[in-house]
Amino acid sequence: MADKTLFEKICDKDIPATLIHEDEHCVAFHDIAPQAPLHILVVPRQPIPRLALATPADATLLGHLLLTAAKLACDAGLAQSGYRVVINNGPHGGEAVPHLHVHLLAGRQLQWPPG
Repeated sequence: MADKTLFEKICDKDIPATLIHEDEHCVAFHDIAPQAPLHILVVPRQPIPRLALATPADATLLGHLLLTAAKLACDAGLAQSGYRVVINNGPHGGEAVPHLHVHLLAGRQLQWPPG
């Protein structure tokens, strides 16, 4: 059996975290190294290592992650001012934990191109 990722441990409550959202498909919490005034991670309970390894069977879950990020942004009053949703894939994409997750960034003017 492979070791659990950090995010699996958070989802399983092996590591304590202050969850701001939790449902049967995902959890959400503030990033410990925020890159914007609001930086929330939306993490699926199902461990998919990265977007490139998702399959058509994961489509409903992937949609749920995006809709959850949008709801959290709306709940934070950011629907009008805007926000960014990011999924990093692989080392050159900025992936730090091999467990697919969505970054919700907001609260300041975000630049383009990123990185």
